[in-house]
Amino acid sequence: MRILLAGAGGVGGAFAAIAARRDFFDTIVVADYDLGRAERAAAGDARFTAAQLDASDADAVTALCREHGVTHLMNAVDPVFDMPLFEGALAAGADYLDMAMSLSRPHPERPYEVPGVKLGDEQFARAGAWEDAGRLALVGIGVEPGLSDVFARYAADHLFSEIDELGTRDGANLVVRDESGAEVFAPSFSMWTTIEECLNPPVVWQDGAWHTTAPFSEPEVFDFPEGIGPVECVNVEHEEVLLMPRWVDCRRATFKYGLGEEMITILRTLHTLGLDSTEKVRVKGVEVSPRDVVAACLPDPATIGPLMTGKTCAGLWVTGTGKDGEPRSTYLYHVVDNGWTMQEYGHQCVVWQTAVNPVVALELLARGTWSGAGVLGPEAFDAVPFLDLLTEYGAPWGVQELTP
Repeated sequence: MRILLAGAGGVGGAFAAIAARRDFFDTIVVADYDLGRAERAAAGDARFTAAQLDASDADAVTALCREHGVTHLMNAVDPVFDMPLFEGALAAGADYLDMAMSLSRPHPERPYEVPGVKLGDEQFARAGAWEDAGRLALVGIGVEPGLSDVFARYAADHLFSEIDELGTRDGANLVVRDESGAEVFAPSFSMWTTIEECLNPPVVWQDGAWHTTAPFSEPEVFDFPEGIGPVECVNVEHEEVLLMPRWVDCRRATFKYGLGEEMITILRTLHTLGLDSTEKVRVKGVEVSPRDVVAACLPDPATIGPLMTGKTCAGLWVTGTGKDGEPRSTYLYHVVDNGWTMQEYGHQCVVWQTAVNPVVALELLARGTWSGAGVLGPEAFDAVPFLDLLTEYGAPWGVQELTP
């Protein structure tokens, strides 16, 4: 297996650190627009090499894949670049993995009622081309989406006879403090992506159809395990809702995230001021995207690990009828402590938790345990080998039974 890792930021750097401890691949080409960043992520392992790449240029992606004999392209950049990487991999005859899906576009007249272009629509429209080429595009294989989708497959196969709701619920008790000990606002994941998914109309699957609602709708308090505790969660646009119903029968699918009052206030303010826009504006003779400026003004998520404490939890709350015919309510989850990931890998917990899942998936593909062609989500594969290998990586998952 010869892997092209596109993106050497927080998640890409963590991916490289995790993969370096495994032996299932021959080569990883770490590529980034910033060659120096790629070189830093590739340092210390003879199997790694660095390259410069403009991820917006599908032809350049294809050329780099061919130059290095790449068999699998791993996308670790913002989802705005999904389609050039996706198409570049296909043209090069390489398999493809990403941790999100192609971007959505809200319905022009009824954005909070019906979907427009949904997350992943552009990629699924190309499924036939991938099938014809005998190549696999495994989409949504980060942590969210990704691990929760694996949990959905596991729940359907082993825990439930009928599923009422697949409810992804994510929360954390992470705190970032500056050198003086004062708490500061520093998102633990890409602010560009956070703005995209939190201000777009959230999608809900209900009784055989997708519909949309308003951002931050349907707040609920969810009690997260392992000391995180109660966190208010709200509807957010996310890929799980677009993936799970394609392979797992359920009456309802939702995604709710514990954003917190401060983050919601900031996001609403950015939207009010137009600073969430990706359309370029001219400022003193220079054209810039307001959203790019906001992201550039905040600390790089890859650098805040030493200043951060707490845990992050990703999980899936499943309700329905158990295999015994009785009502069942189960939360399958994965908790990661920032202190542990910093000590073991030198990367903060949110990017580490995101990065470990595609490494596990690639190892299963290298072994032949997972295989397929077309555009597929994690739900299309057997969950047990994935969860077993995730535990082997030192990142065990848990199950909590709730009152039905």
